[in-house]
Amino acid sequence: MSTPSVRSRLVDRLPRLWALWAASRPSQVALVVLVYLLGVGMSTAGPPLVAGTATAATPADVTAPAFASRVLAGAVALLPVTVTIHYANEYADADTDALTDRTPFSGGSGALARTGLPRSFLRRATVAALSASVVVIVVVAGTGWVPPTAAGLLVVTLFAGLAYSLPPVALVRRSVGELVNATLGGIVLPIYGVTVVATPTVATALAPLPFAAVVGCNLLATHWPDRRADERVGKRTLAVRWSPGRIRRAYVALAGLAALAAAALWVGGVLPTTVAAAHLAASPFLIWGRATLTRQRSPLPSVLAMVMLAVAVTVAWWSVGVGL
Repeated sequence: MSTPSVRSRLVDRLPRLWALWAASRPSQVALVVLVYLLGVGMSTAGPPLVAGTATAATPADVTAPAFASRVLAGAVALLPVTVTIHYANEYADADTDALTDRTPFSGGSGALARTGLPRSFLRRATVAALSASVVVIVVVAGTGWVPPTAAGLLVVTLFAGLAYSLPPVALVRRSVGELVNATLGGIVLPIYGVTVVATPTVATALAPLPFAAVVGCNLLATHWPDRRADERVGKRTLAVRWSPGRIRRAYVALAGLAALAAAALWVGGVLPTTVAAAHLAASPFLIWGRATLTRQRSPLPSVLAMVMLAVAVTVAWWSVGVGL
């Protein structure tokens, strides 16, 4: 007889605690923190991305209390907002997730199915996390640990993230969820990272555009495995509305947009050469993703494209700014 895994023991002994952990989607939380740090790294490059001088120019500047404390406060404020949005999505998608076959990257966390807990458990968790988010935002803004503009971006992200999943708005069920998700995760989140420690410029919003386009590729791929279940519950994602051929063409268009945007921003002086070159990290995975999109259930290639790009661009920005 095989020994039960640690996860199995946690599910059996502490089902509510395990469900809260699983439904928070730890791997996605980690990615959110990475993209936040991407934005902070952008601030270290100085103009034209930020107004004024670079926020940090050496490793010693990074660890200085004035800089490090702000970065930490921004991350602390971001975490409950992220968890709230994930809980709301798990709650809203309980009907879809119960009908689909999960992959490691789609179909939700499986927290309710694994534990047998009622859907109302996640409703209560969402309310609790929302309350915590509001308190944390008020505290960090009121004490000056996070600038008012950054706190405002958090509020926008929080309520747009809730509107993405929850009725009566439920943007993901109205064929605009992909756009909202890519905008929040691909553009607003890096801007938030900059705004926590510096004053952003127009270039701040332009620099993440290639990454946001790759996030869009990832969303087309991750929504594909759930399309049948989504259709049964009335969730009108692009994977439900569009034919396989149209989805593949949209994927190619987004991948092309990412490449063209990176090249144009490099020529325009927004992206340093090191950062522009880092965007090539996604290329092999995007090609692989296009070859398998709508032909296999797993969105792994497109997920890897997004994650590898996030890692490469984050490292590149910090290298340019601080020399790490």
